[in-house]
Amino acid sequence: MLRRVFIASTLVVASTAFAAPYDSPNDGPWRTSSEGSDERLMLEGHDAVAYFTQNNAVRGDPAIKFEHRGVIYRFASEANKAEFQRAPEKYMPQFGGFCSNGINYAIPWGGGGGPNTWRIYRGKLYVFGGQSSRDHFEIDTEKNLELAHRYWNEEVAGANALLDKFGYRKGPDGYRTLPDGKPLVVRYGSRPDTAARQQDELVKKSMD
Repeated sequence: MLRRVFIASTLVVASTAFAAPYDSPNDGPWRTSSEGSDERLMLEGHDAVAYFTQNNAVRGDPAIKFEHRGVIYRFASEANKAEFQRAPEKYMPQFGGFCSNGINYAIPWGGGGGPNTWRIYRGKLYVFGGQSSRDHFEIDTEKNLELAHRYWNEEVAGANALLDKFGYRKGPDGYRTLPDGKPLVVRYGSRPDTAARQQDELVKKSMD
């Protein structure tokens, strides 16, 4: 009898632990792009709410947008905009909109949001750099999700706390400043060839 109780208790604890939702702070850094007058655009202009309500990647209207935490979200309708304003944390992409499979390797690189590059899992939106990245992530979603949230908390988002601690705070434009308030300038060396130029663009996007 005692053995049966022990086994049952173990199964309950194990199933509870397995079902425990992973959580990470969602206050940056952000993966953004530039389009038109919007320089810090999230989800490549797709409507964050439509993923949940229409189960689809829907392009937002440039005229219907909302700035939240220093970045811009576009929406397909005023109703979706109002819904996002009501509960932004519900609809914001995890890991700042960076590729979830990249974060699985502690690399805040790439992003997505278009067709076949996103997934809603346990009520949260995850985006990927491409369908192959999503497919790779879904080989073992639970394990990869656990690693991604751990790396985001310890390696990526955790860096923000260190920067704040040592005085490198964000200015009104969302960019870090030096402790004396002057702009923080990052100098990056490169080679004058096509491959390096493509790499430069990726670096720039990760800095924006």
